[in-house]
Amino acid sequence: MSSSLLACQLRQLKYLVSANSYLKLSQASYTVSNAESAGPVLITPIPGPKSKQLKSELDQVQNTDAVQFFVDYEKSYGNYIVDVDGNYLLDLYTQIASIPLGYNHPRITKVLTNPSNLSSFVNRPALGVFPPADFVKNINESLLSATPPGMNQVITMGCGACSIEHALKAAFMAFRRKERGGKPPSREELETSLFNKPPGNPNISVLSFKNAFHGRTMGALALTHTKWTHKLDFPSPDWPIASFPSLRYPLEDFEHENSKEEQRCLAEVEDLINHYQKRDNPVACVAIEPIQCEGGDNFASPQFFQGLQDICRKNNIALLIDEVQTGAGTTGKFWVHEYFNLRDPPDLVTFAKKMLTGGFYYRDHLRPKEGYRIFNTWIGDPSKVVMLKEVLKVIKEEQLLQKTTDTGKYMLHKLIAAQNKYPHLLSRARGLGAIAAIDFPDPQTRDKAVAKLRELGIHLGTCGTSTLRIRPTLILEKKHVDIFADRFHQVLKQL
Repeated sequence: MSSSLLACQLRQLKYLVSANSYLKLSQASYTVSNAESAGPVLITPIPGPKSKQLKSELDQVQNTDAVQFFVDYEKSYGNYIVDVDGNYLLDLYTQIASIPLGYNHPRITKVLTNPSNLSSFVNRPALGVFPPADFVKNINESLLSATPPGMNQVITMGCGACSIEHALKAAFMAFRRKERGGKPPSREELETSLFNKPPGNPNISVLSFKNAFHGRTMGALALTHTKWTHKLDFPSPDWPIASFPSLRYPLEDFEHENSKEEQRCLAEVEDLINHYQKRDNPVACVAIEPIQCEGGDNFASPQFFQGLQDICRKNNIALLIDEVQTGAGTTGKFWVHEYFNLRDPPDLVTFAKKMLTGGFYYRDHLRPKEGYRIFNTWIGDPSKVVMLKEVLKVIKEEQLLQKTTDTGKYMLHKLIAAQNKYPHLLSRARGLGAIAAIDFPDPQTRDKAVAKLRELGIHLGTCGTSTLRIRPTLILEKKHVDIFADRFHQVLKQL
């Protein structure tokens, strides 16, 4: 047996022993597993033989082109994801930005195994008609304890796209109530609505932004403008699409140019609203991400969002801020739009991913007047609310918002250092808390870097055209950033 193979196996054994001790850590002493200090361990190429075999089997019943590798979730822990071939990777993608506290967190495990919570997991009630007795208490201790400032209405949903769909319905209903002057709908409206005809199904629109991503269901997809794979072959309504600011980095060096770009985009928003009003297809809602994530981690300034809200207020249009990927403390504040110092709360704020449950907050004037209007069979899952309640406790007790802020600054510092060393390969380093990104000169170079990083035990994602996307947990530490930075420099040197 070669010395390198023996060393690898000994390291793997150390990892497995450490992983076992990790799962036994008490909730009081838990921060991050001591096992994580060992770093990534690679046994096979990725995907390995077991992943390839499982993918072949799954391919018999569904398209598996998107499958990267199969995961052993029992062995995954903290910031490390373990595949079925025994490879330990530092996970900076975290299930497409949806794992708040890492894998197999003991506090969450304890919640799942607590006998008093079993009914929440065994049964999945139709919450809109038969909510469980403890649902009000759990909502108050979870979602309402994290309410965006100035908002107090919330409803759960199953996922991010579902949250967008129903938030749009709330905006449409409020818009039409205002148009009717508070009167009930006419008989003609009721009857024509059943045949997809006006006036029951009116011509009203939602303004979205280029490079936006809001989901893959049909209404959310009409607001999504990233990749053709999401859009091709699907009918879509005639809704306006405005330019999202394309800023230059570092932001502090281009304040004048960026301000001019944002003003151009706001003027375009106003023009589109006026244009669609004249076409008898008025804008009822503006939907926007506080950071365009899937579209390339695109930022805009607080002044841009303040100006956008002013336009919405002037035109009696609802402002929907989609925090599906950015909420739950991802950037150091619980909601990114808290950075914007808006004059009023947004009208709607959607959430999912790190919040574990989908749903949306909304202001009082958007509350439906009748039952079954914002509805589906389950309207979310009470077990996810129970889990979220514990996640929020950990975030508060361990001061993870501040930790995420500090670690995020450290990550951005490392990205800028790499950019300065390899300016021909990297540009536009940017980030806020656990959201970080950097651009390569083209998609091919970016994808090659991602593949080489995986060979070195770093699991990352991509977004936009040529952007490397970093989406760690809230428990990421600076030592993990150092592991990433070391391997990142190895890859850049090769490239």
